[in-house]
Amino acid sequence: MRNLNTLRRDERGTSVIELALIAPILATMIIGTIDLSTAYSEKLRLEQSAHRAVEKVQALSANGTTAGTLKSEAAEAAEVEEENVTVEYWLECDGVKQADYDTTCGDGETYARYLSVEIVDEFTPFFPLKTFGANDNGKYDISGKAGIRTQ
Repeated sequence: MRNLNTLRRDERGTSVIELALIAPILATMIIGTIDLSTAYSEKLRLEQSAHRAVEKVQALSANGTTAGTLKSEAAEAAEVEEENVTVEYWLECDGVKQADYDTTCGDGETYARYLSVEIVDEFTPFFPLKTFGANDNGKYDISGKAGIRTQ
């Protein structure tokens, strides 16, 4: 009986048991934080590639040839396939988007021409889960977009 009371009051090893209970939760939180920071870093890389492509338009006029060149340059900078890059350019007359970029606005209408580059890629986390918006293969679509008013 005396040995049992002594054993019950003995607190040696308590912290080891507490750590064993808490360690999986801490590890999950750390891995989640690393996944989020890696995904955010990838998103920034895509946005920087899109911005780099848009900066080239400042010296050029936006037309079909420029758009094709921007698409290939953005894909190369982001290290993705060209089909993952969307280059869009449009004209707005009094804030209304027009079907044709090369058209002109009516007399007295304010006009603005815009260009945007969007790059889409897939992010693979350390532990791919088919939850929280993941694809069927456990990957997440991320994108970077940049735009500029050209005129």
